[in-house]
Amino acid sequence: MNKNKNIKLLSELRFDLASKDWVVIATGRAKRPESFKKEKREKKRFLENQCPFCDLKDQETPTLVFSKDEKIDFEPGAKIPENWTTIVVPNKYPAFSPGESLDKRVEGNLYQTINALGFHEVVITKNHEKQLAQFSNEEIKEVIDVYQRRYLDLKDKKFVNHISIFHNHGREAGASIEHPHSQIITTPLVDVDSRKSLLNSKEYRRVNKKCIYCRMNEWEKKVKKRVVFENKDFLVICPFASKTAFEMIISPQKHLAYFEKITEKEKWHLAEAFKIALRALYKALDDPAYNFYLHTAPSNDKGNHDSYHWHFTILPKTAIPAGFEIGTMMEISAIEPEKAAEYLKKNISS
Repeated sequence: MNKNKNIKLLSELRFDLASKDWVVIATGRAKRPESFKKEKREKKRFLENQCPFCDLKDQETPTLVFSKDEKIDFEPGAKIPENWTTIVVPNKYPAFSPGESLDKRVEGNLYQTINALGFHEVVITKNHEKQLAQFSNEEIKEVIDVYQRRYLDLKDKKFVNHISIFHNHGREAGASIEHPHSQIITTPLVDVDSRKSLLNSKEYRRVNKKCIYCRMNEWEKKVKKRVVFENKDFLVICPFASKTAFEMIISPQKHLAYFEKITEKEKWHLAEAFKIALRALYKALDDPAYNFYLHTAPSNDKGNHDSYHWHFTILPKTAIPAGFEIGTMMEISAIEPEKAAEYLKKNISS
């Protein structure tokens, strides 16, 4: 006789096929979707003439200037045109900087050091108050255009083996400046998380003869429990093994490994998917802090990554990681992704 048959399981562990990590869906302390809304958030506000991204005179020479979807040819030393809508400038306090040599060093035949060579840029949209969740399709499309152009310009430069594109919204997500902006960082190596995803995708395809993300997308479209939105080219889901409450992944419907090869038509559909996802999150959780970032196959590390499937991940900051999460590297989500997707869909607005 099973003595445990009447015991109600309060939580469950779910396996992430792509990362091979386990996450905890803590149904035992699950919250109602509405409870993730927070009190009015404190913002670090600048007067318009104090914001370093409104007044660009102290910024480095731009690497790209757009004005209403049109690239402006910009010469170093020239005055920044007043009609700019999106601009890219080198970060004044870069984590990675250009250089001529990695200068590998070893300490005590034990520890290794190389120079942190690369590029660190800031993608700034003009309106100080208007965040991406409030953008039109056309405005988000312009940001995607900028991401792609800078990716293509940077990918073949020396010591660029990986390009990270990410966006922090809100102080809890690490945005030290309120003015909406994204960042682009190139590194001479591929980070551990990306490398693990690349290897897992390659192994899954070797064994199963199919892309792991394509399999997941097919299943999600079939069961429809975690789909937030879809159009002809992109699918937005709350993943089965969500790392945080209301996590979303935006991935191509077709098998595509390299973000930088995105077409014009696909960029318009990606802009629509981003607008729907971010606006639903904005409305559902009352403008939460979040990070989003791109995972794409590296273009310049000499590897064959056709088994990979590029995607954007949106991670709302709905809880503060504590000792268990930090110590075990196992995330806890306090709402089932099925309920999160259902609630987000109710908050989709045009």
